[in-house]
Amino acid sequence: MSTTVTAPKQETGRDDRVAHRSLAATLLSRPEVGSLIGAVVIAVLFVAVAPSFRGAGAVGTILYNSATIGMMAVPVALLMIGGEFDLSAGVAVTTSGLSAALLSWNFGLNVWVGVLFALVVSLGIGAFNGWLLNKTGLPSFLVTLGTFFALSGANLGVTRLVSGTVASTPLDDMDGYSTAKAVFASEFTVGSINLKIPILYWLIFTLVATYLLLRTRIGNWIFAVGGDDKAARAVGVPVKGVRIGLFMAVGFCAWFSGMHLLFQYDSIQSGEGVGKEFIFIIAAVIGGCLLTGGYGSVVGASVGALIFGMTQLGITYAGWNPDWFKTFLGVMLLLATIVNSYVKRKADAR
Repeated sequence: MSTTVTAPKQETGRDDRVAHRSLAATLLSRPEVGSLIGAVVIAVLFVAVAPSFRGAGAVGTILYNSATIGMMAVPVALLMIGGEFDLSAGVAVTTSGLSAALLSWNFGLNVWVGVLFALVVSLGIGAFNGWLLNKTGLPSFLVTLGTFFALSGANLGVTRLVSGTVASTPLDDMDGYSTAKAVFASEFTVGSINLKIPILYWLIFTLVATYLLLRTRIGNWIFAVGGDDKAARAVGVPVKGVRIGLFMAVGFCAWFSGMHLLFQYDSIQSGEGVGKEFIFIIAAVIGGCLLTGGYGSVVGASVGALIFGMTQLGITYAGWNPDWFKTFLGVMLLLATIVNSYVKRKADAR
């Protein structure tokens, strides 16, 4: 008597569908997903309504506008993931540029001496913000708001005292100027697209910060401090050191941005930078950073900066009234906050 053995039915198709749904859920739970979708939508919109937006020349301008925001949005995003804000970031860029310009011109020094002095000043501002936050226990919003007003007044007062005007004196005839300009404000060509050096620095900052956040112990510390600083301290995370380091990272990038402004335009206005801090924060929020800390993406912050760059140029090329740009900022901030909260809930549910 023969016995027929029936092989079990294969459920490969079902397994594939489950795997695909799991992959889709994983992708949709990433912090930067909202900004990526927004970037695609905005790019398609302006490609459709603004013919000039499609040209090769527009690419370089979009990337440059994005880079000037993105170089600061990256460290601001790290700081927000760590649960803190820096409202002095915009004027700190100006302070850095003015420090280099005024020292070099007033004492007749090589421009590089001023550049290094500005680096010390910028790192010092960041360290001071972090130290004061740890020392007082005040919200970083209040601490850096005080720094914002102090730097704004000092930028104007010191510049007027030293130069007699509200702008620094041009440095283009001083020793070291040409090499400094090559480092901080040079240009290069890729095919038919003219690109400025901040685009390269923006890319480097994004890659380094992403690796630091996702592949190192320091990245784990940043998430832990932003999520619950008391619990992080209880398991041995150096909370105070992490905060100071994050503020100093903002200071370092403010130095880079300040040097670019100085050598791109040969001088710098003392009132420059006011209001830019909100642009950096909004770019980070659009990129997936929660205002409550402990969650976010550096890549998303850079995409948020790209959205700004595309929108600024796209509105001009489309012939729309630029007065509506701030309305766009407000709408994007609200939408990004809602999307980020939704994505965070989905990620927590997995």
